[in-house]
Amino acid sequence: MDHDRYADTYIAGILADARTIAMVGASAVTNRPSYFAMKYLLGKGYEVIPVNPNLAGDEIQHRHVYPKLAAVPGPVDIVDIFRHSAAAAEVVREAVALKDKLGIKVIWMQLGVRNAAAAAEAEAAGLKVVMNRCAKIEYGRLSGEIGWAGVNVGILSSRRPLLSGRGVQDHVIAGKP
Repeated sequence: MDHDRYADTYIAGILADARTIAMVGASAVTNRPSYFAMKYLLGKGYEVIPVNPNLAGDEIQHRHVYPKLAAVPGPVDIVDIFRHSAAAAEVVREAVALKDKLGIKVIWMQLGVRNAAAAAEAEAAGLKVVMNRCAKIEYGRLSGEIGWAGVNVGILSSRRPLLSGRGVQDHVIAGKP
């Protein structure tokens, strides 16, 4: 797979099918990207499970923090990696070992996180992989929400956005309740 470009249908399919995201490297610091990505995804109806060994036992966004993926009760659809590129390999190996136990389907590496060897290992184990993308940004782009801020989403359409039922500015991706 070409990890420099992803079809919108590939990303939208992942985000529409997922219900639970284990966020490895989640932070309790309110101005960190993982914090506001977690807050946004929780607001979109995802169950987000923070994983951070330094904060284990604490809470982030009223969610219990786990020390590692192996401690997460599951199920987990996406393992979202908010760690540096070199650390992604260790997280991917743990996710591959736990994929059947936790039901992991996707490895998602955040903006700036790229590890081709880890991606190949995950794909060899049957997992989908996204690298160097932010789930929050992709959700906003594909739902049309980010367009409210004047950002070019790269999609031309005359179709009305799908609304969540929580307000006119709360859009959803097709297939995501």
